[in-house]
Amino acid sequence: MRSHLIPLVLLALVVGCERQAPPPPADVRPVRAEQVAAGSDATPARYAGEIRARHETALAFRVGGRVSARLVEVGTTVQAGQVIATLDPQDYALAVQAVEAQLAAAEAEAKLARQDLERFTELRAQNFISQAELDRRRAVADAAQARVAQLQADAAGQRNQQAYTRLTAPHAGVVTAIDFEAGQVVAAGQPLAQLARRGELEVRIDVPENALDELRAAKSLTVRLWSLPDRTYAGRLRELSPMADAASRTYSARVSLAKPDDAVKLGMTATVEAGREPASGLSVAQSALFRVNGEPQVWVVDRQTGKVAARGVELGALAGERATIVSGLAAGEWVVTAGVHKLAPGQTVRLVEPRQ
Repeated sequence: MRSHLIPLVLLALVVGCERQAPPPPADVRPVRAEQVAAGSDATPARYAGEIRARHETALAFRVGGRVSARLVEVGTTVQAGQVIATLDPQDYALAVQAVEAQLAAAEAEAKLARQDLERFTELRAQNFISQAELDRRRAVADAAQARVAQLQADAAGQRNQQAYTRLTAPHAGVVTAIDFEAGQVVAAGQPLAQLARRGELEVRIDVPENALDELRAAKSLTVRLWSLPDRTYAGRLRELSPMADAASRTYSARVSLAKPDDAVKLGMTATVEAGREPASGLSVAQSALFRVNGEPQVWVVDRQTGKVAARGVELGALAGERATIVSGLAAGEWVVTAGVHKLAPGQTVRLVEPRQ
């Protein structure tokens, strides 16, 4: 009896294994896709930036020396002419004393030369000296007077140098940066502090090169503060750099705020939204595009069969992450937006829902 049961058990195991063997996997690739629709590129482009003053001045001493005192801190409000820092003036005071002593000696020599000229003029009138001697005395007096004028100018210059040991604010504003301490030796013209003038505020942003025309043509610019997202401020493009930054390869732009209130502070994080009119044609994400022999194409998904087919399209303007389609697509069709370089014609795909 047992000899008959053993073959039956083995036969049942073999049949069970054959039934559980999985079918060969189909080449179904998961992709992301979007449905083509008109005016889908109306989302405003956004650029992050920070609130800056329109007029920012780098402050520096006009002479070099050792800093003897620093009289402001970051955030200090200063008035025009207020002293920000001072240098040790001893060397400059000694230079003024030296040139003033030379000036005093030159003035004494010039006085003596004038007196001699007056005496020799009288002697010449009595014909006691020659005209040549009188001319020589006149030349000596003129040279002495010229020496006085030279030393007077030198003395004025040295007094200016002494006055330059006091760093003063050229206008009223707020100190936004300090890069020195008391006791530090600084050179003439070395930037030591940043002074932001009160008044017009603006947002400094960085713009990629493919968005320059879009920013220039923006119908409106709206500024939002990160700390106050419910408030909006109208902006105006005031400045756009003609040259890209060497490191980031972006173009610096400044957007002026039309009517900022007291809530807008220097250094705040802000976002600039560049509004544009909705497009009347079709558009797709630029990630959906690929090129074959230099011609732009997209993968169109057949929702009934799940297969993709390459289709050539004619492109219009590029705006942000969107590309306008002039011809080649119809509204309602589905195109692959992620994984376009890993597909083949007729390949079956599975659409993946985008992450929320």
